[in-house]
Amino acid sequence: MKDKEDLPADNLGARTKRFALDIIDGYTSLPPTEVARVLGRQILRSGTSVGSHYREASRSRSDAEFVSKLEVALQELEETRYWLELLLESSQAKPTIITPLHSESTELIAIFTTIVRNRKNSR
Repeated sequence: MKDKEDLPADNLGARTKRFALDIIDGYTSLPPTEVARVLGRQILRSGTSVGSHYREASRSRSDAEFVSKLEVALQELEETRYWLELLLESSQAKPTIITPLHSESTELIAIFTTIVRNRKNSR
């Protein structure tokens, strides 16, 4: 599997897929506590959906549909970041696992926010 650094900067499809795979890896490394399992399932659901929403956006038929799909991806990223913070702050997972996922979700939020803002301003 490729690291984020090996992906072209403009290849968000590959980057969001890599994020989903990293989320899956992070989930499988969580401790077997009930709290970690519950939070982990939330992260698994929201974190892996980002790429699918991005793919849907890339196939959209209009600017409005494109923006709408990316805004859903942004919501999923914000939710993922929230669950990651809970895992970290509750000491349910190692920072070495959660911190890179949190950083990537923050970077993707910034990128998607810029794309949405630019697309809205170009109308």
